Amino acid sequence: GPILNETVRHTPGCGVQLSLGQYGIGCRVARTTKAISTPVHTPASTRRIVRVLRTQYPDAFTELVFRDAYELLVATIMSAQCTDERVNQVTPAVFTRYPNANVLAGAIPQELERLIQPTGFFRSKARSLIGMACVVVEEHHGMIPNRLEALVRLPGVGRKTANVVLGHAFGLPGLPVDRHVLRVSNRLGIASSNDPVVVERQLGEVLPPSDWTITSDTLILHGRRVCKPKPRCETCDAQRLCRYAAQEATSTPAHLFPSTTGARTGPRVRAATPKGSRKK
Repeated sequence: GPILNETVRHTPGCGVQLSLGQYGIGCRVARTTKAISTPVHTPASTRRIVRVLRTQYPDAFTELVFRDAYELLVATIMSAQCTDERVNQVTPAVFTRYPNANVLAGAIPQELERLIQPTGFFRSKARSLIGMACVVVEEHHGMIPNRLEALVRLPGVGRKTANVVLGHAFGLPGLPVDRHVLRVSNRLGIASSNDPVVVERQLGEVLPPSDWTITSDTLILHGRRVCKPKPRCETCDAQRLCRYAAQEATSTPAHLFPSTTGARTGPRVRAATPKGSRKK
């Protein structure tokens, strides 16, 4: 398949991006994508499933605590490979010490690293945070940009992070696709790809832009609470519409059904050999 290359932005004196997967922190990344298949559900069915899940999560929103675009961007960069709960425990001290991009741009790396250490990958994240702040100060007068193209040019910021900021801090259309959205949308059958960019496009094509962010928030909560790697399908309001649930219902192993022919349906068990009768 085609190779998608993501090139790091190097900012002299401000740090560089390091590799942390979907968050865009990395040197040069080559990702191979497979042939794109079509989602199982029609656009109308997809919209119906989203409506059902939005009823199950009426208050869906990002679980990161923030007051403005700067704080949300910092928190989202810190959330790479870390829970939102842990990030929310760390950010108050970070925002007190570095209240805006101008202050963060002048941060001493070791001091910032100590503050964010509980979130993991703290050295990489510190370099990305300082690098991001430097670019924001130098190119955007200290203000977080509200355009996707400008956001993804910041160190440590990929499409997922950019869409989080657009949708939640600026109220603009943005459809963040993280591992939960990938898993849930593919299981439901409303998307069909392991590439976040492809899934973002597939969902964006059938949903109105005004629903993009709330749909992402809903799928993320569903992935965290119900549609986990080991799903709890019995608690899902969309179970009857779900491709995965339908497949599971028709693939129960045969040995779990009672036998109607007298044939063995359970695991084969070796008969015990009488003591002293084993061949020499």
